[in-house]
Amino acid sequence: MSSPRRIAHLDMDAFYASVELLRYPQFRGQPVVIGGRSVDAPVQSADGSWRYARLRDYVGRGVITTATYEARALGIGSAMGIMKAAQLAPDAVLLPVDFDAYRHYSRLFKAAVRAIAPALEDRGIDEIYLDLSEVPGETRELAQRIKDAVRAATGLSCSIGVTPNKLLAKICSDLDKPDGLTILNMEEIPSRIWPLAARKINGIGPKANEKLAALGIHTIGELAAAEPLWLQEQFGRNYGAWLHEVAHGRDERPVVTYSEPKSVSRETTFERDLHARQDRSQLTEIFTRLCVRVAEDLVRKGVLGKTIGIKLRFDDFSTVTRDLTLPDATCDASVIRRAAGECLKRVPLQRKIRLLGVRVGHLESPAHPDSAGHRPGEQGGLPLFE
Repeated sequence: MSSPRRIAHLDMDAFYASVELLRYPQFRGQPVVIGGRSVDAPVQSADGSWRYARLRDYVGRGVITTATYEARALGIGSAMGIMKAAQLAPDAVLLPVDFDAYRHYSRLFKAAVRAIAPALEDRGIDEIYLDLSEVPGETRELAQRIKDAVRAATGLSCSIGVTPNKLLAKICSDLDKPDGLTILNMEEIPSRIWPLAARKINGIGPKANEKLAALGIHTIGELAAAEPLWLQEQFGRNYGAWLHEVAHGRDERPVVTYSEPKSVSRETTFERDLHARQDRSQLTEIFTRLCVRVAEDLVRKGVLGKTIGIKLRFDDFSTVTRDLTLPDATCDASVIRRAAGECLKRVPLQRKIRLLGVRVGHLESPAHPDSAGHRPGEQGGLPLFE
């Protein structure tokens, strides 16, 4: 007889901000926002004092990547415009984003966890699922050992939820942040899960939550009490049936320890909107660099791709995509550049551009081990923005 499932969701606490506070401990306890540029990095003077940026000093269109809990208490959140955040907390400290540092600490915490619980599903830079079903140890002691290992490896705190499935584990890891440890069994769903807002379920987005509220359903418990057939009438057969299942805490998804990447992409948002003709040389250089970086990513992952796509966001925030499927998979930058250029010819370029991206999909392993090992060749700056 198999043992009952013990699934954990581990979420690092305000990850990017916490990494920055390792570097700048003088800002602990203060509202700190991550999302600035390199020019916003603190500078230490000869006398030991620090000069650093505050939100009120920022001018531009950047968005917040994350913020400390002190900043969140002031209404600041991820993806909020920095200028808007400055109205809420002008004195908050503004620090630049350093993805190399975040990736470094991400690798450290995952390695520390994997040494204890090897069945790990990577869900991004700061969160993972774990299957603890076959790991020896009492649940609370085991979860605490994992938290201690993460802190020893990184100096950072994390929050863990341990439940019979991924759905509940994801909810529970957020219940006692920061530095939380929440354990839940199925019998506790009515008392601990049903009083929560319906939007706490991962998979109920803003639109679905708005519709539920319009129907008089605000909590998970109210959703659980709804008739399954009525939910299917309101939301469609599949999503309605899923809403009924998750409201009762049911989820049979396994922890997936490995998954093939579906696509590789690179994109960049410009500091100012660029015009296809007036800023042609700058756009051409950026476009080529994106293609080269995508090609390098493919080589590093040891895969080839057949579908080349582009993404443009214009100054009115409208977004267009175009793609082209090649006869043969590739990881060559010049091939990717030419195909992306063909896609670009199918886009009207009257408006100024604020974001540009290149994507390679339909990935596959190379037929010969060495065929993806060559260095991607750079393609000269073709004048495609005409």
